[in-house]
Amino acid sequence: MKRVLLKLSGEALAGEKKTGFDEKTCLEVARQVKELTDQGIQVAIVTGGGNFWRGRTSETIDRVKADQIGMLATVMNCIYVSDIFRFAGMKTEVFTPFVCGAFTTLFSKDRAVEALESGKVIFFAGGTGHPYFSTDTGAVLRAIEIEADAMLLAKAIDGIYDSDPKVNPDAKKYEEISIQEVLDKQLMAVDLTASILCMEQKMPMLVFGLNEPDSITETMTGKFSGTKVTV
Repeated sequence: MKRVLLKLSGEALAGEKKTGFDEKTCLEVARQVKELTDQGIQVAIVTGGGNFWRGRTSETIDRVKADQIGMLATVMNCIYVSDIFRFAGMKTEVFTPFVCGAFTTLFSKDRAVEALESGKVIFFAGGTGHPYFSTDTGAVLRAIEIEADAMLLAKAIDGIYDSDPKVNPDAKKYEEISIQEVLDKQLMAVDLTASILCMEQKMPMLVFGLNEPDSITETMTGKFSGTKVTV
């Protein structure tokens, strides 16, 4: 794989604190991504916003406004993580689907691919720019647009299970599963829209735990212990 999109869950970025940022976790992500870029692999990144905002659980805020707050949470995440990456010795650029003044660059495929080919790690913040679409769907969309070889999903849990391992201690983890099975069994590795988009556009996914040792680099070498989602 020469070009990948890495989706980082907001909860995973928060580490054991559960909210905000865990700098140690972010520095470890940067270290591993730098290993990949030093090998000539092009990396794009999408972050979730769950370490700041879980708007869908609110009963008082309009869904559109809640989703807009979530989009801004991902912008904060990307600006923070991209600067951690710069500290680690990488060049970065943050793209958004809406204007954020001087904070970010307005997304276009041409600009994004040009940045990747120049050696930058790029960040896609703000989701699709529209409500009712999750960061999972935004990540799949961007992966397809930049013609990534695969999407890597770094989550707070280490793969896809047949039930919630936080609730069921006997939950079984899949080593490999098709996206059709994910849909049929409603496993929700990513949301329904993102799953269908992956299936239609044949975008493979590798799902793993961000907090597992060297999980990002090992995923790229095929040594990971997560779940491979085939198309």
